[in-house]
Amino acid sequence: MIVVGVDAHKKTHTLVAVDPLGRRLDQLTVAATTAGHQQACEWMQQFGQVLVAVEDCRHLTRRFEVDLLTARHCVVRVHTRLMAGARRSARERGKSDPIDAEAVARVALREPDLPKACLDGPARDAKLIVDHRRRLVCHRTATANKLRWFLHEIDPELPVPSRGLRRLCVFDSLEATLAGRTGVLIEITLDLIRECRRLTERINALEGQLRRVVRQLAPALLAVPGCGVLGAAAILGETAGAARFKSKDAFAHFNGTAPIPVWSSNKVRVRLNRGGNRTINNALHMIAVTQVRGDGEGAAYYAKQIAAGKTVKEALRLLKRRISDRVFRALLADESAQRVQVQPVTGVVELAA
Repeated sequence: MIVVGVDAHKKTHTLVAVDPLGRRLDQLTVAATTAGHQQACEWMQQFGQVLVAVEDCRHLTRRFEVDLLTARHCVVRVHTRLMAGARRSARERGKSDPIDAEAVARVALREPDLPKACLDGPARDAKLIVDHRRRLVCHRTATANKLRWFLHEIDPELPVPSRGLRRLCVFDSLEATLAGRTGVLIEITLDLIRECRRLTERINALEGQLRRVVRQLAPALLAVPGCGVLGAAAILGETAGAARFKSKDAFAHFNGTAPIPVWSSNKVRVRLNRGGNRTINNALHMIAVTQVRGDGEGAAYYAKQIAAGKTVKEALRLLKRRISDRVFRALLADESAQRVQVQPVTGVVELAA
């Protein structure tokens, strides 16, 4: 099969077609527009059925992937770290868009299990909401920190509860306290209070929206002990479909809970995996901490590992891996339930004359 490698940029995409032996057949550069994408699809028709390999930078390739998938092309994603070896082994020295596109194509020939691209579904909506909420939380934190300094300057004895600048009742109390005072400092402080209030109301609204989305898409994931709405939404959005992983071990490697082997000879040793998707890893960590503080099976498993001589961190890592397997099964169950669609019963309705 002919493989077409794509080196994507903001304004242009460079495509290089290679045969099954990795020899370059043809190349094309198109504009990163709908018309350019159509031109690329027409150019690929000369090769018949092709496999399209794109460098995994979805902020640049997402729209191109959608147009390729709509045209019924098979699209795989190539991680950037895999391209370095392909460029070093190439006969042509240097770095250019055609060289990079050819390297992408050769990696696709060499690696049989590259992740396949698919059209975005409801899981991406959850990811977009989670990311937007996280940005708003960071903005509120910066605003609240500045607000605290101004409040301290106005009145060092003004009572502001710890983590209170995220509660609407605290905003009401501060505005009532500052009412009637004048000055530039008071005006700016009131503006910061209103900004914190606006951000808090928007953050709360997004959390409510996430609750509705997650309850519809992932009820089995929410049933995992210690998994809340925000953690479930983060896992759901970052996983982008559990069915794309061939096993629970592949999912654990993806989220960083699977250890990395570092041994030779006959002594098996592993070390902590500091890679993987850190958003999912953080969500799994919060689930593990919540389970340890409770009295369920997670706490019992943790206590068992401690009694066996494991350190606190080692026992927590083992529990996170156990939770990763549980989460993977829950995601598969939710996706299977989503695929089951109830067919509507059609009938003829007679209108009375």
